[in-house]
Amino acid sequence: MSITKKATILAVGLGLVTLSACGSSGGGGESGDSRTVTLVSHDSWAASKEVIAAFEKESGYRVRVLKDGDAGQAVNKAILTKDNPQGDVLFGVDNTLLSRALDNGLFQPYEAKDADRVRPEYRADQDRHRVTPVDTGDICVNYDKEWFSEHKLTPPASFDDLIEPRYKNLLVTENAATSSPGLGFLLGTAARYGDGWPEYWKKLKANGVKVVDGWEQAYNEEFSGSAAGRKAKADRPLVVSYASSPPAEVIYADPRPDTAPTGIAPGTCFRQVEYAGLLNNARNPEGGKALLDFLIGKRFQDDMPLNMFVYPVRDDAKVPADFARFGPQAENPQTMDPDEIAGHRDEWVKSWTSLVLK
Repeated sequence: MSITKKATILAVGLGLVTLSACGSSGGGGESGDSRTVTLVSHDSWAASKEVIAAFEKESGYRVRVLKDGDAGQAVNKAILTKDNPQGDVLFGVDNTLLSRALDNGLFQPYEAKDADRVRPEYRADQDRHRVTPVDTGDICVNYDKEWFSEHKLTPPASFDDLIEPRYKNLLVTENAATSSPGLGFLLGTAARYGDGWPEYWKKLKANGVKVVDGWEQAYNEEFSGSAAGRKAKADRPLVVSYASSPPAEVIYADPRPDTAPTGIAPGTCFRQVEYAGLLNNARNPEGGKALLDFLIGKRFQDDMPLNMFVYPVRDDAKVPADFARFGPQAENPQTMDPDEIAGHRDEWVKSWTSLVLK
């Protein structure tokens, strides 16, 4: 999904599964190397070495990865450099930012191989095929089970619960103007309350919500339920994160617990979909096309859940049992049509910033 959410879910983690090389400048063919294809991504990109190696062997392309911070930062930088892009493919544009990327002409059309295996509900821009769906997940409030048990307090289950006095000064969220999960949480409240979302945020602010710039700070520094947060003696037992955060807390723990130390508030979830696209003016468009084919190929889709902690979008992809057990998808997440997001996102973020941060 979109930020450092999974690459640093724990102090260890997904840095163990990097690609062949990472760089800081230039596109796939910057030095005339037509056999290198460059993927520009947010910081949470990760994949198994053997899966990448198989792609490189079969395609003949060497994969180079350039990580550009949070999803919002990556999209904004891609817009600023679109005439001379940093790479060939941009991964990590989600449904909250999709219209910004499309309206700024970031991508050239390409219908990836096996695009018909993507579940219909995750497809977008089907008339022009400028983006390829890659993964999906839910932005949800996570809670620290031990904290709530010790304080003999029932964890919140819904947006409504979060504004109750018993949860005062317990929640930390990300800035909606700078962070993908922060924006997703804002959109979730807009989907739930309609035009009444500003009034809801006034109540949330009065109830002591804390706002930080991005996910890593919120989850690893402020949230008492994360592995890093426990070590840092963080004091916020509620955080805006992902439904996939609890399984990461189990899978990367040593010793491994039988149950996740964190849970999610099911009535606070917003469904997120991430896309990749072939950048306009890409130096290696053929390599970029091959990479897009790979991203929705079954091998990568099967590999993805335990690396980036997201759900695959292919209808025949396999979800590992532990991932499904500890991080099931929300049953009734809030959703919003991309056109509605496009029509109101900037206005809502501006209003939110004025209301919450000033």
